[in-house]
Amino acid sequence: MSKPQPLNHTREQITTLDNDLLALLAKRRELSLDVARSKEVDVRPIRDTTREKELLARLVKQGREQGLDAHYVISLYQSIIEDSVLNQQAYLHGRANPETQQQQYCVAYLGARGSYSYLAASRYCDRRQVEMQDLGCQSFDEIVQAVESGHADYGFLPIENTSSGSINEVYDVLQHTSLAIVGETTIEVGHCLLANNGANINDIKTVYAHPQPISQCSRYLSQHGDFKLEYCSSSAEAMEMVCNAGNNSVAAIGSSEGGALYQLEAIDSGLANQKINQSRFIVVARKAVDVPEQLPAKCTLIMATGQKPGALVEALLVLKARNLNMSKLESRPIPGTPWEEMFYLDIDANLSSEPMQAALKELERTTRFIKVLGCYPCETVNPTQLSNSQLMIEPSTSKSTTTSSTVSNKQKRYSKAYKTKATEIICGQLSIGNNQSAAIAQLQLPFEISQFEQRAKALKESGFQAVVIQGLSQQSDLLGSLSQFKHTLDQFGLVCILMVEHETDLAIAAQLGDVIMLSGTQMYNQAILTQMGSLLLPIILERNTMASVDDFLNAAEIVLSQGNQQLALCESGVSTLNNSGKPSLDLAALVELKNASHLPILVNPCYAIDTLKLPDFTKAIKQLGGDGIVVNIANIEQVGVNEEQQTLLNDLLNNLYR
Repeated sequence: MSKPQPLNHTREQITTLDNDLLALLAKRRELSLDVARSKEVDVRPIRDTTREKELLARLVKQGREQGLDAHYVISLYQSIIEDSVLNQQAYLHGRANPETQQQQYCVAYLGARGSYSYLAASRYCDRRQVEMQDLGCQSFDEIVQAVESGHADYGFLPIENTSSGSINEVYDVLQHTSLAIVGETTIEVGHCLLANNGANINDIKTVYAHPQPISQCSRYLSQHGDFKLEYCSSSAEAMEMVCNAGNNSVAAIGSSEGGALYQLEAIDSGLANQKINQSRFIVVARKAVDVPEQLPAKCTLIMATGQKPGALVEALLVLKARNLNMSKLESRPIPGTPWEEMFYLDIDANLSSEPMQAALKELERTTRFIKVLGCYPCETVNPTQLSNSQLMIEPSTSKSTTTSSTVSNKQKRYSKAYKTKATEIICGQLSIGNNQSAAIAQLQLPFEISQFEQRAKALKESGFQAVVIQGLSQQSDLLGSLSQFKHTLDQFGLVCILMVEHETDLAIAAQLGDVIMLSGTQMYNQAILTQMGSLLLPIILERNTMASVDDFLNAAEIVLSQGNQQLALCESGVSTLNNSGKPSLDLAALVELKNASHLPILVNPCYAIDTLKLPDFTKAIKQLGGDGIVVNIANIEQVGVNEEQQTLLNDLLNNLYR
């Protein structure tokens, strides 16, 4: 056996390769801008997904020949493609708005250097290769005033976070400004516990943080109940407080990148409740911008529909009729007008497009107030995906291709053409479909038996008919515990729905559940879909956040084709923040599904909608034809005391049953 070369020599070789890779990546980025210049002349779309798929397929094949895993190659090149797309967009957007092309931008943001707003603004300017003159502000109002007065060219406002949801204060500020939204950017938020050098977790007594990070790290903080929490106006202020304290008993929640500016070190990381934690920022300026037609664009508008039944639904149907996708819907109260709300909408369209102009004209006739806040390039880059056959080492046979083609030509079982009468699923006291409104609670394991009994009793008294039990893999003694949970639900007349999140969950779910719900994460798993189609139990199929309506219906077709006709669909939202963050509720898809299929449609708004907004959205869901809702009880419990929780549930269920 030959002696390996010295470790230092190996590391030197790796360093040389890393330097070469960085140089090649920089060269590739330069060439991508040449592509943008060509598209500026030819006016072609910024993305060519056909070419991207061909590129990925070729690279996967070549990677295998080099011993590289297909998913590793795809993950790497998806990041490279995303960077290329965003750089091309920034270039073309700048060329379309020459008055914005400067060597330096003065940018107003929340907090001081090191805050997440500062990091977002820095990256936005870096992509456009301009120097940033930063202007730290103490409030959102101060940011807006700085731009309105001309002291800043742009203002950065955090609008939503995948963990804590929408930032309502920013929506309220947008109601009262003449500024236009001219851009957006999304950054990864990596919360760390930052302290002075030499400190460790056992030394910490006080933690400084902005309220948003505190909310996003609530689980971590609950595990350290001895921490005294001190609220700050920004993460930068929190880090400055720790730096000035000069002792090891204090810490701040912030990014490691920001902490480095204050000579703080991360003594713990990964604090956020969600592994993937992202914040989306909007960029505001005094003057609106033009978006070239080849760029993916987003329009943000606000409207007040007035206090009349079905007004919001009518407005949404205007968008649906013109095939306009609404990627976000948020409501805020109108000051001085009790019980009336202003709605904020993000629509995936260019303001200058014919469908968008036609929709605005009709909305102007039907709403009490409507205003476009801005049209700007959309920075959500959906990653190009390869088919399963392209990812498999052995490609699909010609026989399987023929079978797929044959099936596609048949009349789809989910369609109204196949079955004109609406499907109704009846299981115990639960009825889904055919003008029945189902209320289903969702509980996350683990649970103690006594605690579960109290919860089941309360849910029955509130008016629920069924309970979804999620997180089977988290419960110890799963078979014994589930048997007791099932017995408890039977005692209270509640239907037991077991959620299948892993293939190993299916056997026990089929054994003990009254109904099986397939998690959206498994929606593309044809093996599970086929197995569930052969069961005699009712099935609820949840939509994957990356799935189109056609993908969703095709998954339903697999279940129906195996013989099980007791199938309901569950719309839970689609991904809008780089396909990995908090989803947006797709109410337009609900309308599309109701028009296309006889299957009953449930909606789980809890992943996408702020908890306090659930009663209002329940009303909209019912008006759009939804057959029931799924309510995540853990979200309700975060509202406040028991009385507040019960009031929220009562309002929600009253809107459902009216």
